[in-house]
Amino acid sequence: MRLYSEGKNAEEKVQQAGQQQQQQKSATVTAVQKPAQTTLPAKKEAEPKLSLWGKVKHEAQHYWDGTKLLGLEVKIAMRLVMKMSAGYELSRREKIQLKRTTQDMIRLVPFSAFVIVPFAELLLPIALKLFPNLLPSTYESKKDKQTKLESLRKTRSVMSKIMKENKSHFKPNNITEEQKLVFNNFYKHVRETGEPESREQLIQVARLFTDDTVLDNITRPHLVAIAKYINLQPFGTDVMLRYRIRYKMLELKKDDLAIYYEGVESLDAIELRTACASRGIRNLNVEESVLRDNLRIWLNMRLKDKIPSTLLIMATAYTYGDIGSKKTLYDALCDVLSGIPDELYHEVKVNVVEESSATNKSKMAQLKEQMEIMKEEEQQEKDAVVRVKDELSLDEVDAKTVNQSSEAKKESDARAEQEEAKEKKKDI
Repeated sequence: MRLYSEGKNAEEKVQQAGQQQQQQKSATVTAVQKPAQTTLPAKKEAEPKLSLWGKVKHEAQHYWDGTKLLGLEVKIAMRLVMKMSAGYELSRREKIQLKRTTQDMIRLVPFSAFVIVPFAELLLPIALKLFPNLLPSTYESKKDKQTKLESLRKTRSVMSKIMKENKSHFKPNNITEEQKLVFNNFYKHVRETGEPESREQLIQVARLFTDDTVLDNITRPHLVAIAKYINLQPFGTDVMLRYRIRYKMLELKKDDLAIYYEGVESLDAIELRTACASRGIRNLNVEESVLRDNLRIWLNMRLKDKIPSTLLIMATAYTYGDIGSKKTLYDALCDVLSGIPDELYHEVKVNVVEESSATNKSKMAQLKEQMEIMKEEEQQEKDAVVRVKDELSLDEVDAKTVNQSSEAKKESDARAEQEEAKEKKKDI
């Protein structure tokens, strides 16, 4: 109940913030329309250009600071490893720090070749131009980070348009007769009115589309779009791409549980924006309070409503490019589910609602489609240099996550009761 009320309050706050931003935009538009006094803009002082020696000193200082920072991170990582080996559990912040340091140390392995091989350092600028992630993150400049963020935002805006235009081709499997009836009523009502009968009906239908069902049935263009949206390079066969997306979603599921256990309030401003960015939630020019509310809504939909994270990623993609949109994540989720094409809707209706009365001819056509998909994947695996065995199941992880979230909720409630008891004793 606590998570449900937090999600509901967060959703109301997001809607109010959207209305305030819309009012501010209209106020600025009217202010621009009024004739204003012509004043010459103040000239910005041009930054003095550095000489060649100044640039060399600046770069040397930058890499020296990065080396000291890497040494400090290694020292902290050693302490965290000792703590973990002693049997203590690491917090979410400590796990992220240890993971980042481990990745930086792995990056030093190919970089050390430029130090060992004579005169190889002359090729280092070319190697960094071709492989920008060759150096550890401590050597990354502010300009490089900003360039990566801008590139990711542009990519997500493009992928958002692609996912809207190219409708998803997937359908639920292995559902009961009651769920079939809910599925049919939902699509019938959405196609007539443009919205579901209730939020409960939307949640029930969204639960039918499990993560594995979505990833196993969408086409390669959608796989590539999802991979780019969550900042993955879309290389490899379909099987490899599905495996990498599943692994990324698995990390998100674990992170959702860690944030819920520690509380959204425990995140500082940088951690909050990073958490929202990893989930595809827009964080540019958005207030911190709105970001916290959006993250609470995400956690509410993932842990309470048990909506698959793949559908939530697609829902955030639907609203990413629309800055002035007042749609909630639930509305975007409805757009994702209702975006199935008419021909696929009739096919889904045969499979889901009228399975008992479906003809052998229609079943044969569907089996032929599955056979073509399997042949295509088999051909891709033959041509691939590295073969991937995709046995990772997100649905099994979801079942474990539900149990862990209930245990985490009990522990958090117990901690809250203990803190209240301590405060009462202090007052006495």
